[in-house]
Amino acid sequence: MSTSSSDHLQKELSIARIAAKRAGELALRYQREGVSAETKADESPVTIADREAEKLIASILTEAFPKDGLLGEEGAGRPAESGRRWIIDPIDGTRDFSRGSPLWSVLIGLEAGGEVITGVVNIPAWNQEYYASRGGGAFRNGAAIHVSNITEVERSVLFFNGLREVHGREFAPRLLDFMGRFWAVRSMSGAPDAMLVAGGHGEVWVEPSAKPWDLAPIQVIVEEAGGRFFNFDGGRSIHAGNCVVCTPGVEDAVSAFLRSS
Repeated sequence: MSTSSSDHLQKELSIARIAAKRAGELALRYQREGVSAETKADESPVTIADREAEKLIASILTEAFPKDGLLGEEGAGRPAESGRRWIIDPIDGTRDFSRGSPLWSVLIGLEAGGEVITGVVNIPAWNQEYYASRGGGAFRNGAAIHVSNITEVERSVLFFNGLREVHGREFAPRLLDFMGRFWAVRSMSGAPDAMLVAGGHGEVWVEPSAKPWDLAPIQVIVEEAGGRFFNFDGGRSIHAGNCVVCTPGVEDAVSAFLRSS
């Protein structure tokens, strides 16, 4: 871990990185062998790799921080005695994972006092690891990252996740015109797209439908990389069900699009 990271969170970040790496290696083995997905009650897919990776992460975190709480997508849960809670998505992008695509990630975030203070996004198939802690900067594979300084929408790259979730949104009738203003538009995945923004390779990521475990590490990494994280209503919560990640230079344009009548 970089010595630039916040001193008081060095252990937390180090353990989270280890847990994400080991879970990613486990899931990658499952993917290479071939897995089939089941459908959960909420119609989202799950595989044995999701469940086993979450068990591994929960075990590592519990051993290191027995008083911290847990919230995992696949059911890992424990109340917090410390006032802190680890939020886990063992495989973000299970649809991609089950189809053999590389566009999936292991997500781990640590929440304290309603704030995500540490986060790791490990993208095993890309051999890329993004991580951050509050006040310590954001990193990819050991090198500091920062969002781009582009300020014009016409020079920006837009990533829009979950286009099928747009129906019924107030901005839906205006979306195509908005997209047409950008230099390029992509819709590849969730966390990998957000990390491309954090690393300076794009300017906007829009997520219309998400759970806390989809967003926890993304928030701290993007903000430590100098970016913005906000909800469609202008709030700043991983629990709001949606978010925008962007560079400061295009924040006003994106906010105006979301809130125009």
